[in-house]
Amino acid sequence: MKTYLMALALAIGFSPLAASGAVITNGNVSLGVDTLGQLNVGGGTADVVGTTEVGVRWIDGTGNQYESTSHGCLCEGWGLAVNGTSGYANNASGIGGLTALSFTSTATTATSVVQITGTDVQVTHDFALAAETDDLYRVRVTVANTGATAATGLVYRRVMDWDTSPTPFSEYVTIQGTGTTSLLIGSSNDGFADADPLSGALGNISPGCGVLVDFSACGTADHGAGFDFGLADIAAGESYSFDIFYGGAANKTAALAALGAVGAELYSMGWSGLDPDQNGFGTGREITPTFLFAFKGVGGTIIVPPPGPNPVPLPAAGWLLLAGLGALAAKRRRCKLA
Repeated sequence: MKTYLMALALAIGFSPLAASGAVITNGNVSLGVDTLGQLNVGGGTADVVGTTEVGVRWIDGTGNQYESTSHGCLCEGWGLAVNGTSGYANNASGIGGLTALSFTSTATTATSVVQITGTDVQVTHDFALAAETDDLYRVRVTVANTGATAATGLVYRRVMDWDTSPTPFSEYVTIQGTGTTSLLIGSSNDGFADADPLSGALGNISPGCGVLVDFSACGTADHGAGFDFGLADIAAGESYSFDIFYGGAANKTAALAALGAVGAELYSMGWSGLDPDQNGFGTGREITPTFLFAFKGVGGTIIVPPPGPNPVPLPAAGWLLLAGLGALAAKRRRCKLA
């Protein structure tokens, strides 16, 4: 299986290991994972508008690739504040306060382990395919306290600039789940925000989107999504884990099905400004995927119902059989009463 997946990665134009970090793919969704757990690396083929950096990509049935985060600005990253200090990684806004411990990858997975410098807190970002859907990668984030005293004042930030092909710098953005996610202390459409959670609150860069509120199809503009989570204190020797999801789908319906399959509690969607109906096609019939950025295990509730099984139609012969069995049962009841 590993050999097959390696060949698949090469066949669609990606080197499994980029110059920095790795490009991982299932042939449907690809991520460019840098060594400190942030996204956006080199090493991909040109997408439909020509970029070769890979952040979050969706690949259509003919092999065309649609990039969503790396056009113009490699603005995707994370940060963690702990005990009054912080570490963060964003290839555009800066990297600091992190000590790299390890980075490993295969054709479809990547794992980054770092330490917040000057503390006993380690952060692992484990990237693997979501078991429930081909449209999403799951990132298990684990914050572990390896020291002898409690880790306090924990705030995890994740930010991204949506730049969705085929119209990077002009997209619609949706955020949902803010009102039901108890660990959420900040959210906005500011994809250019500093990844350091101690740098200040997330702001609003486009009218109509709002801060720490739900909004739908805000745009069109060059904007993104950012989220701050206030985590509980972590005792010595303990850890806390939650999930981030990245991916893409053909349209809003398919995107919601993917979110429902994994039980997302909070999410952002980004898609082309050519597609106000979010049906997967622009005004000139361009393909316009919907891209996804979601969370689970952050104190929220599932906000998208999981897709139910499709009923299997019963052949005509089956209905005749059921009708015959029903008539036979009725005859037996009449005989018994007689």
